[in-house]
Amino acid sequence: MKSLYDIISERRDTRHFTNDAVPVEVLEKALDAGHKAPSVGLTDATRYYIIEASEIKKQVKELFTSYHKKSVNQTDSVEQKKSYLELKLEAIEEAPIGLVIAYDRSVLDKFTIGTVGSNESVKFSSVCAAQNIWLSLTEQGYSMGWVSIINYHHFKKLLNLPDNIEPLGYFCIGKPATDYGKQPMLQQLDWKQKLDKPIVTTIENFTPVNHLELENFAVLHSDSSELKDKLIDKINQKTKPLGSLGVLEKLALQIGLVFQSESPKIVNPTIVVFAADHGIANHGVSAYPQEVTRQMVETFLKGGAAISVFCKQNNIDLKIVDAGVNYDFPTNTSIINKKIAKGTQSFLTTSAMSSDEMNLCFQNGADVVNEIHKNGSNCIGFGEMGIGNTSTASVLMCVLTKIPIEDCVGKGTGVIDEKLKNKIEILAKAISNFNEEANWENLVSYFGGFEILQMAGGMLQAYQNNMLILVDGFISTVAFLIAYQKNPAIKQNAIFSHCSEEKAHTDLLNYLQVEPILSLNMRLGEGSGCAVAFPIIESSLTFLNEMATFESAGVNKAP
Repeated sequence: MKSLYDIISERRDTRHFTNDAVPVEVLEKALDAGHKAPSVGLTDATRYYIIEASEIKKQVKELFTSYHKKSVNQTDSVEQKKSYLELKLEAIEEAPIGLVIAYDRSVLDKFTIGTVGSNESVKFSSVCAAQNIWLSLTEQGYSMGWVSIINYHHFKKLLNLPDNIEPLGYFCIGKPATDYGKQPMLQQLDWKQKLDKPIVTTIENFTPVNHLELENFAVLHSDSSELKDKLIDKINQKTKPLGSLGVLEKLALQIGLVFQSESPKIVNPTIVVFAADHGIANHGVSAYPQEVTRQMVETFLKGGAAISVFCKQNNIDLKIVDAGVNYDFPTNTSIINKKIAKGTQSFLTTSAMSSDEMNLCFQNGADVVNEIHKNGSNCIGFGEMGIGNTSTASVLMCVLTKIPIEDCVGKGTGVIDEKLKNKIEILAKAISNFNEEANWENLVSYFGGFEILQMAGGMLQAYQNNMLILVDGFISTVAFLIAYQKNPAIKQNAIFSHCSEEKAHTDLLNYLQVEPILSLNMRLGEGSGCAVAFPIIESSLTFLNEMATFESAGVNKAP
C-alpha cells in the first residue's frame, strides 16, 4: 500500500490522457475527498461543475486558445516563445471529464470566522479542495490538469455561472497517458527546473506596523445658435452688471445648451466612484499598500469617506463600482460589481490588459451610466479609487499627449523626494519597454487601468444620453482625455470641477483647453471635487431660473 507521501510525490499536473472513461465511483470518491478539505469557518463555499458534453468542451477550448495567444506574446524572448509553443498546456477536448472547481463568495454575506483579515481565505479553502481531489485521483490511478489560461469573465458567461460563483479554473480529468518520467511535465520538457528543497525562512526581526487612519484619507446638438442667443439675452437681462457673475454665467449658458432649454434643471445628480487595483503598484510607486484600495471602498460603502459626506451634504446620490479591486466583496453590499479581474497586470513588463478586457471596460462603464440615466438622472460626476492609479494616469497622459513623463508625474498619495525620482524612473522604463504599434487602442489597453477606462466608457455613454458630465481631478481628467479622443464633441457636456494639486493636472487642463471651476489644492480623488463644486453649479442655474430681470424688478439698466 502506498504511503501518503508516495501519492503526493506521484501527483502530476497532467496534459496527456488515454481514452479510458473515468468510472463514476472514482470521481465520487475524489469529490468526497475534496469535500473533506479544510473549509474556513465551515463555509462550505466550494462548488463543483462537471462537463462531459463535447460541444461545451469545444467552446472552453476556444476560450483557452484566445488567451493562449496573449500568453505567447508575453514571453520574454524569441527562444522562450519557441519553447512555450512546444508545450502542451491543456487537454480540454481529450480528457473524458471536465471539472470546474469554484467558490461561492455569497457565503461572505454573513460574518464568518477566519475571513476578517482577508476573505481570500474562502478561495484558499477551494484550492485545498482541489489538492485533495488531485491526490485522491492519483491514489486511484487517475489524474488531473489545471487550465487557468482563460478569460474568466467570458468563462463564467459561457457556462451560465451566477455572479457570486468564482471559478479557480477548468480541470481536465482522466487516465494519464504518461508519468512524465516521474517529474513535473515542465521540468521533463526543460521549461523550468523545480527546486530540490522548499524555500524556508526563519523570521527573527520585525517592524512595528503604523495603522493607517483611513478616515483622513456622436454630436448631439451642433446648431444651437438660436438657443444660445436666447440664453445670453436671458443672462444679460438679470439685475446685475453684464458679466458680473463671471463663471456662473458661463456655466448657466453651457448647461442650457446641453439640456437644450432656456430653463435647465439638474435632476437626481449622481456621482460614481470606480475602484480598481493596478499591477504597477507592486513596484513601489505609491506611498500606500494595495490593500488600501479595498479598505477605502469599504469606507465608501459605510458612508465614512470624504465623498460620502460631501454627497450627503449636497443631496447627491453616490454609487460605488468594483471595476477590478483585488478582493471579493460580499454580495449583499451596495457595490456595483463590474470587476474585470483582480487588478491589471504590471505594464512595466507586459500589457496591463487585453483588448477584450479594454472593450469590456468601456461597455461596463456605459452599462453603469445607462442604469443611472434610466433612473432619471441627467447629471453625473466621475471619481475613482485605486492605489497606483496616479502612475497609470501619468503614463496614459504622457503617451496620449506626448508631454514628457517627467511633467506628467506627481506625488499621488504622497510620494516625495527619492521615492518620487524612483517613480519617474520606473514609469519611464515602462514606456520605453512598449514595443507595439503606438495606436490609440494599443496604448490604452497596454497602460490603462480598469477604473480609468470604465470612467471613460461611462463618460462617452453619458454624452450619448445627453447628461451633464462632472469631471473630478487628475485621474478623472485622464479618463476624460481618453473619452475625448474617442469623441471630441463630449467636451460640450463636460464641466471640470477643480484644478488638482497634482502636478500634471494644470498641463492636462491646458492641453484640453478647459477651465476648472475651483482651485483648492485638493488631490484626494474619489469624485470629491465634483461634490464640492456642485453647489456652485446649482447656483448658476438658480440665478438663471429665479433671479429677477431688469424689467420684472423695475430696475433701470445701465445706459
